[in-house]
Amino acid sequence: MESRWQDSEATAFQDTDLALRVYTSRLLGLDDDLVLHGGGNTSVKSSSTDIFGENRETLFVKGSGWDLKTIEAPGFAPCDLAYLQKLAALEAMTDSDMMRQLRLSLLDPAAPTPSVEAILHAIIPFKFVDHTHTDSVVAVSNTAGGQEILQDIFSDEVLLLPYIMPGFVLARQVFQKTRNTDWASIKGIFLMHHGLFTFHDEARTSYENMIMLVSRVEEFLAYQGILDNAAEKESKPVREDVLQLARMRRLVSDLAERPMLARYNGSPSAAGFACLKNACDIATRGPITPDHTIHTKIKPVIIDGQGSEEIKTYADEYKNYFARNNPGDLTCLDPAPRLGVWLNRGLVSFAQNAKRLGVIQDISEHTIKAIQWGEALGGWQALPEKDLFEVEYWELEQAKLKKTVAAPAMEGKVTLVSGAASGIGRACVDEFVEQGACVIALDINPVVTSTFSDPRVSGLVCDVTNEAAIQCAIEQGVLQFGGLDTLVSNAGVFTASQALSDMETAEWERSLDLNLTSHMKLLRASLPYLRDGIDPAVVIIASKNVPAPGPGAGAYSAAKAGLTQMARVAALELGGDGIRVNVIHPNAVFDTGVWDEETLNQRAAHYGLSVEEYKTSNVLKKEVSSRDVAVLARLFAGYETSATTGAQVPIDGGNDRVI
Repeated sequence: MESRWQDSEATAFQDTDLALRVYTSRLLGLDDDLVLHGGGNTSVKSSSTDIFGENRETLFVKGSGWDLKTIEAPGFAPCDLAYLQKLAALEAMTDSDMMRQLRLSLLDPAAPTPSVEAILHAIIPFKFVDHTHTDSVVAVSNTAGGQEILQDIFSDEVLLLPYIMPGFVLARQVFQKTRNTDWASIKGIFLMHHGLFTFHDEARTSYENMIMLVSRVEEFLAYQGILDNAAEKESKPVREDVLQLARMRRLVSDLAERPMLARYNGSPSAAGFACLKNACDIATRGPITPDHTIHTKIKPVIIDGQGSEEIKTYADEYKNYFARNNPGDLTCLDPAPRLGVWLNRGLVSFAQNAKRLGVIQDISEHTIKAIQWGEALGGWQALPEKDLFEVEYWELEQAKLKKTVAAPAMEGKVTLVSGAASGIGRACVDEFVEQGACVIALDINPVVTSTFSDPRVSGLVCDVTNEAAIQCAIEQGVLQFGGLDTLVSNAGVFTASQALSDMETAEWERSLDLNLTSHMKLLRASLPYLRDGIDPAVVIIASKNVPAPGPGAGAYSAAKAGLTQMARVAALELGGDGIRVNVIHPNAVFDTGVWDEETLNQRAAHYGLSVEEYKTSNVLKKEVSSRDVAVLARLFAGYETSATTGAQVPIDGGNDRVI
């Protein structure tokens, strides 16, 4: 591991202690081998001025909810340093009481809650303190002789402490163990099964001490021939695997009693691990650090077959695990797995939203690497079950269960939108994402791959008239999010205005191909996944031209009428599977690609109206937007309309011909 410190960059952060703290914290956060998704914490001891103009010795420590990779100055909680140091001298305190005291120590009530390790940071007698959960260190500490190995590598350069629960008891342990320590003689503290602390009065030295100590462990692993020895293999899932993933995701959702996402990871490292002969054994011995149990539970489910029986068995075993470790006053979490090892294929992550899905996948990638290092070093040996249980059911985590924060309406659900790069399609993507859904966004325009930066959206190029392209896109989306709950079939084209007497056959066929047949192909390909979806729904975007056609739009009107009739038949045929099918008839949605300035001016002039009058020429005198259509589409996909199917609803501000 190499230092990322750059003098040219650091110059911009030299103004204050806190600015330097921000800089080196980000350097740590850039290395996934050091910290993952909010893991690790850093601090700086400095001063602040109160309302009376008096200086206060202040510990600026990473606040809850911030990530070292992107942290800013407001992400550090300013605490009364002397107050925290006095807390460390107390004989005992629950972690809930500790969190109250940490809030009381804040010098700014609007600041984030200080890290649970704030007291530990306070008692280390150096200006800068860095803490990480580095892969190589926890890999070594999760072996039978890990402590001896680390002692041999570092001799008296570091302090090695046995594992103890994070929070006040950890701060108390360090407080007692270091009373007679010559701090100037050590460069770091190794906490077995947990991580590494480094410190110094200079920001750069504290950071580079971290890099140096981690590099020494990596050099040891490399010398042993272990560092680059993780198994790798290619894995290409077939269609049956994708369908199986959707069924597993549905079962996990049922067990969790909420919609859950799933993601398949068939990377060479994930597939290589899943193909190991002893994968079942080493994968279930425990995580690389107990903090990960909050995200992944103490072990993954092993999938060898269709997955359903293994997941049900896992849930039963989880309940037994809770029963034998519960002291009597805890609330059992849902028994659904969060991680799966799919033998001979790869890894599967399960989570309630895309952010946590990414966290679990990243943790699993680092975990399988560290497990193989530890196994090669002498045998992977995680903490005992009881220690892992104590972290998973930490009183601070249990307290969160009592705070009922409503999830977004569609969190954990997956929607497919066609024609997603612009207009109504794009508005539908934005609306579903805003309500918490993940979206498979299809469009023939390649810009769809770069239009959406949100991790909840998978933008895929797809010609929806091509059956093979549809199948490929759906499978890609399901592998990314785990299934399909809603189809918004929107892609279409407004063909050239032609009277039937002048109709070009190619133009007629083009309209039928995209405005009708492609919707049948997309629906047909989606059905195997919708049948395993959660409250599955299909929303067809048709047109006002169905109830009120106009001259010159025969090709478009006939195709959209056929599409509506197809939707009515689908509602009849799919009701038995619990799949609802409803139709929206938009009209005069002017913020779409169909309506450019020239066309608007021509149409308004044709009716003797201004452009503004033309846009609001409906009963409500209201301009209809793409978002209006998207909101209705989302309602048809939601629980609010769970008893409605076969409906046709105009969204046109009130068109007198339709009424």
